[in-house]
Order: sequence, then structure tokens, then C-alpha cells
Amino acid sequence: MKVEYRIPNNLIKDVVQKILVIEDCLITTPFLLPLYANGSPTLLFQTIKGDIDTNSNHLTLFGQTVSPKTLTLKDNFTLIAYFFRPFSLSTLFSISARELTDNPINLDLIEPSRATELTEQLLNAQSTDEMLLIFDSYIFDLLRKVKTDTEIMKFATDKIARNPHNAILQEVRNNLPLTERTFQRKFKEQIGVSPSLFRRVCQFNAAFAQLQQRDYRSLTDIAFNNNYTDQSHYINTFKEFTNITPKAYLNLGNPPKN
Repeated sequence: MKVEYRIPNNLIKDVVQKILVIEDCLITTPFLLPLYANGSPTLLFQTIKGDIDTNSNHLTLFGQTVSPKTLTLKDNFTLIAYFFRPFSLSTLFSISARELTDNPINLDLIEPSRATELTEQLLNAQSTDEMLLIFDSYIFDLLRKVKTDTEIMKFATDKIARNPHNAILQEVRNNLPLTERTFQRKFKEQIGVSPSLFRRVCQFNAAFAQLQQRDYRSLTDIAFNNNYTDQSHYINTFKEFTNITPKAYLNLGNPPKN
């Protein structure tokens, strides 16, 4: 199995943050991929159908994921995930982002004929690089049709994601030509969650990256580095978004010691 993140093509980098590729995963037992909050709507493709909740799809479109979910794959697969910028969902797919918050759906439900064509092209591709070219072309075609001005949401989400401290929302509002009520309404329509919840997801995601990289001496370091009030606050937030503790997450895949 080969896992890597790729940089988006320049033609789509304004709406795509990064691309995850898991190639040629050979499995003998069901493969469980945890899906946690990361602030990014996502278009996910697997060469075999994957199960999420009660849905089984090749192509799944995610809005904001707040409650943790699990993707189950039961045969050998290659997986590609395009992580969009937070404002891109309603822009590209002409759908209210709120409808997809914690509600991933088969892409067929949005544009059935185009999704069927895209799935067939991907399944018939001769290499992963060819799959990525097909994906890039599909997203660029969506981007060319965009008419909605997304500059305000792009500014707001970029600023919050870069520095999700407690005062960032007021800083953002101070730089926007919108009332607080209008900002709240537009943000939830286009991003799928409230500004305050999006900030908390970004805060969790930054702390989660530090945990994964083992870049800390104690969980208290992670808590203070990411503007949590204390270690207990950080652990409770981690459990909220993953259903497990940081320690349990780090022990995933490691057999218990006798």
C-alpha cells in the first residue's frame, strides 16, 4: 500500500486544498478508515464500493464532517480523495452546504448522468495518474461554470483556518462589509456549519496534526499550543470529534501489552 498527498493542479488550486491517494491496498480483512472533522468538504472515490453508514458508493461527496464516521472497504482498492476549500461546496455543486453537514451522499444524487460518466472513466483508467487527470478535468469543468462570488467566504475561511484562536471570528467580522447576522447566515449556507463550529473544527484539526506528528512532550503542550484552556478541555474536544481519547487514538493498531 502506498499513501501520499499530492499538490493540486494550478487550474483547480483555488478550490482544492490537497489530494490524498492510497494506491493498491491489498487486504485480507475489512479495511476501516476513520473519517474525522477537518474543515474540508471532500469528494471521495474508491475502485470498489465503500460503505459509510447505510450507503455503498464509488463516489461520495462530503460536506462538513462534525460527527466521526467510518469508511469500510472489503476488497483490494485504490482510493482518491479531493479535499476542497471550505467555501467550494456550494460554489461547485450548487447545493446548500448545510444539507451535507454530517450527511455524505452519493454524487449520483446531485448530477446522475455526469456522475455515472465520471465513475466509468475512473474505473476504466489504466493508472492512478490517469484517474487524477480525469478528476482534474471534472473539477475544472465545474469551476468554469461558477457564477457566484465567493471572495468573502474564501477570505473568512482562510483566515479562520490559519489561526483558529478564540478572537478570530471578531477579527474576521471587523474586516467584512456584512452585519453579524448576515455573516452568520451566509456562512452557514455556504460552508455548512456556523462560524463558531468551523473555528472549533479548525482548532481541533491543528491539534490533531500536532498529535499525529508526535510534536509534543505532553497533551498539555498540545492544549496550550492550540488555545485550549487546559488538557481536560482538549481531551473532551478530541472525544467530541472522534469518539475516542487521544491516547486511544495513538494506540490504534497496536496490540495491548500484557
